[in-house]
Amino acid sequence: MLRSAILFLIPVLLPGQGPFLFTSFRGNGETGVYFALSRDGYKWTPVKNNQPVVPPQHPGMLMRDPFLVKGPDGTWHLLWTTGWTRSKENGTLTIGHATSGNLVDWGPQQLIEIPLEGARNAWAPEMAWDSKSGQWLIFWASTIPGKFPDTEATGDSGYNHRFYAMRTTDFKSFTKPALWFDPGFNCIDATLVQDGKRWIMVFKDERRNPLQKKLRIAFSDSPAGPWSGVTEPFSLDWVEGPSAIKAGRDWLIYFDQYAKPHYYGAYRTRDWKVYEEISSQLSLPLDHRHGTVVSLTDEEAKRVTALR
Repeated sequence: MLRSAILFLIPVLLPGQGPFLFTSFRGNGETGVYFALSRDGYKWTPVKNNQPVVPPQHPGMLMRDPFLVKGPDGTWHLLWTTGWTRSKENGTLTIGHATSGNLVDWGPQQLIEIPLEGARNAWAPEMAWDSKSGQWLIFWASTIPGKFPDTEATGDSGYNHRFYAMRTTDFKSFTKPALWFDPGFNCIDATLVQDGKRWIMVFKDERRNPLQKKLRIAFSDSPAGPWSGVTEPFSLDWVEGPSAIKAGRDWLIYFDQYAKPHYYGAYRTRDWKVYEEISSQLSLPLDHRHGTVVSLTDEEAKRVTALR
């Protein structure tokens, strides 16, 4: 079992590690995507007077779980959860996508249909550039009722998630969605980082019966998988929405503690084996809900800071 050790590590930032940008949503995600900036990964300041930087363009669409990543061509891509379940109006299941060249000016918001037969939902989409195949790997959590009967009763309200993925090069055509990661139990909120030659997945064990609602780790040589070495939980329970960044010699793994006492926190690790909770050292906007943390250049941070 992994240890949540009490380590008195002083964060040391190396040149080029900051600044950082954190995306987030508010409430149910109906108002859009918010940005916050930090130089050290600990103290976060909202931009644009804590108003949405990317408001929704489609009526009734949510913008939850905003994921941000820069592509190999320098284009920024934003993904998000557009709704809790399939559209009640037309029965479609979608995720949201938009692009920007400068993090200030954003193009039209694309609704990407998820053609996963029988899927009830598509939550917390993220993606990674697979340099080996030259494609984007887009992944998310879905429940397909009856697909995994042995774990059907472990979740909330009949949800029993696994991770699915599809590929694209142009965000116009996509491969057929397929099962991407199944640890053998109900899971959501996967996020990936590359540490040396290893790819690290942080994800939420979504089981309520027996109670988990905690974060675990898996490992791979490629974002495409296969994934192995699933660890024991390293976090407290009732947390979700992990996102990780390298700050100096440390990895900071942020999380949204969504049950009482309701706070945003983080763990710190250097080896993906020993973890220290550092939530008391963080300062974030009070209503910050989970998104993605990414590294910026000084010029990018300057542009984002100037948003009005």
